[in-house]
Amino acid sequence: MRWLEGIGEAINYIEENITAEISIENIAKKAFMSPFYFQKGFGMLCGFTIGEYIRQRRLTLAGSELVSTDEKVIDIALKYGYDSPDSFTKAFIRFHGVTPTAVRKDGAMIKSFAPLKIKFSLEGGYIMDYKIVEKDSFTIMGASKVFEYDNANTKVPQFWREHYETGNGDFVCGMYGVSIDESMGSDEFEYLIADNYNPSIEIPKGFVTKIIPKHTWAVFACKGPMPKAIQGENEKIFSEWLPNCRDYEIAAGYNIEMYTNIADYPKGNQDENYYSEIWIPVKKK
Repeated sequence: MRWLEGIGEAINYIEENITAEISIENIAKKAFMSPFYFQKGFGMLCGFTIGEYIRQRRLTLAGSELVSTDEKVIDIALKYGYDSPDSFTKAFIRFHGVTPTAVRKDGAMIKSFAPLKIKFSLEGGYIMDYKIVEKDSFTIMGASKVFEYDNANTKVPQFWREHYETGNGDFVCGMYGVSIDESMGSDEFEYLIADNYNPSIEIPKGFVTKIIPKHTWAVFACKGPMPKAIQGENEKIFSEWLPNCRDYEIAAGYNIEMYTNIADYPKGNQDENYYSEIWIPVKKK
């Protein structure tokens, strides 16, 4: 329960400091998690990133102040983190669909994005297949790119599409999708489309090798069409397994998704029996 209470504390912290500079490190501390896994878990549970949440809350409050006060637009923009009227107007239009001027002069309608609230309800009751595995360090080879947490949901799938469209799939099939944030405290992370490294084969141009350190891993089994199966399992990990696990907690800034060969299934990764795994490094509490 401590983890769920921490999420509530993190949300309260954001609301209480909504006009101040908020660091993901300080937010994650309230949830008793590293920034790496807090951002990943928040996105899985909520369907949007922590950055999107903060922006939409700020723009909601900015719109409310435009309607209810006589404060200058530039002052409202500065209050909610925008350094110029132009940047504020562009963000305001993207969210509200109208300009600040239209709200003030023409009474245009604005949107409201309500703060999150933690609700406790009777859920669960389903089975999750997982195992705890001690695994020595191993080396992977693949295509690497750095992503910001805030846009990873769209940029990572695009990275996979480009990998195959450019022919890189001939060199790296994509057995793993690996997220790495060794500091567990930055606004970005390294992502690799990778296979196990074969030292007898020359590393193709543009590819890198990476050593995955020795860890104890919680390995979760996923069965069914992609990406729904693995997304659903991720949601259960962060909403059910982590909050209720008495023995283990996250140990390091690694997250690995393992995919089996699509050629082994009649419908490829859309087959009802397609198998994949999620690996999370853990340690004893």
